[in-house]
Amino acid sequence: PGVVPIFKRSPDLTKTWATKSEQLLRIDDHDFTMRPGFGGPAVPVGVDVQVESLDAISEVDMDFTMTLYLRHYWKDDRLSFRSNNNQSMTFDGRLVKKIWVPDMFFVHSKKSFTHDTTTDNVMLRVFPDGKVLYSLRVTVTAMCSMDLSRFPLDTQTCSLEIESYAYTDDDLMLYWKEGNRSLNTDERISLSQFLIQEFHTTTKLAFYSSTGWYNRLYITFTLRRHIFFFLLQTYFPATLMVMLSWVSFWIDRRAVPARVPLGITTVLTMSTIITGVNASMPRVSYIKAVDIYLWVSFVFVFLSVIEYAAVNYLSTRQERKERKVRERLPCTCGLAHPGMMSTGYSEEDFNTTGNYGMPEENGVKRERMLVQLAMESDQVTGHVGSSAYSNVWIDTHAIDKYSRVIFPGAYILFNIIYWSIYS
Repeated sequence: PGVVPIFKRSPDLTKTWATKSEQLLRIDDHDFTMRPGFGGPAVPVGVDVQVESLDAISEVDMDFTMTLYLRHYWKDDRLSFRSNNNQSMTFDGRLVKKIWVPDMFFVHSKKSFTHDTTTDNVMLRVFPDGKVLYSLRVTVTAMCSMDLSRFPLDTQTCSLEIESYAYTDDDLMLYWKEGNRSLNTDERISLSQFLIQEFHTTTKLAFYSSTGWYNRLYITFTLRRHIFFFLLQTYFPATLMVMLSWVSFWIDRRAVPARVPLGITTVLTMSTIITGVNASMPRVSYIKAVDIYLWVSFVFVFLSVIEYAAVNYLSTRQERKERKVRERLPCTCGLAHPGMMSTGYSEEDFNTTGNYGMPEENGVKRERMLVQLAMESDQVTGHVGSSAYSNVWIDTHAIDKYSRVIFPGAYILFNIIYWSIYS
């Protein structure tokens, strides 16, 4: 009969290596719940950061989201080992739970997490002399107090703050490993609404009344907002609405169905623009730069509607006065009289009276003589009503003419002042 060979089960090399590495580092021979050099001077922990991306900036929530590689450097003599070639050993996150590591946290963070795809993004590298490199990939959402008084022509400065949670500066000295060169950024980092102007690092001490002083590291970056998007979406539409409201100054004042809807449409459109801008902004208690521009534009549009209301009112009042003048004149008003056509009443003034149901040619002449007769007759009798009547008629015509110059001039002046202050 044939002999069936018996194969030995191969050992789990992973477990064997893990066991050997822990024995080499003498993990079980030390109490790693205590910091290195406990009872002595503070353990120095150097930090450097590689910023991978700035994922989002939110004005509504007043925060930003950043993904970064956070690396810690310190020396723990308990982890020193013999090495013939002076090579370091690299481990994943499983060994991190068995040794002492700095207890860093992000001050003012709203949420943060360590990436775990496909495994925990954690790396531990131990050198023969006991120096340790501990690196992890983290995404953090932190608070950024923004001043939106110049929005959208603003520049914002935000900081990511790193600090030890338990160890004061007596136990742990936290510092940037190579000063400002400890912070590295990816050149491809970009944001849709912001231009990243500067990254820099600082170190300060933070005091808590109940626990003491702590070293705190700052990653500070400055963002300047891109204005082009807001020019297209907010400033240009608002300016066009103001210019559209000026069109009514060139429309006949008697064309009520043309001028009233034009004024109401521009007012409603400006209201919609203001509502849309404020819907995407936090409810701050101060006035923003965009609010000043939109509300001044709204006032210009609203005043153009009020301007036509004044023109229409004075025109109606003028027509009523003219009708009363006609009713009290004698029937001989149609006769030619040399004194009627006084040189004191120019051809231009005649033209401003218009035609009210009179024949095309002779009617115009009769209307002109009628107005002149009313003025001369009041001068003879000493009445002042005709003088006021004439002045009101001229001012009514002048309102639209003056508005054609005053409204654009005032709006251009406002724009010059506005952009010189905020740009």
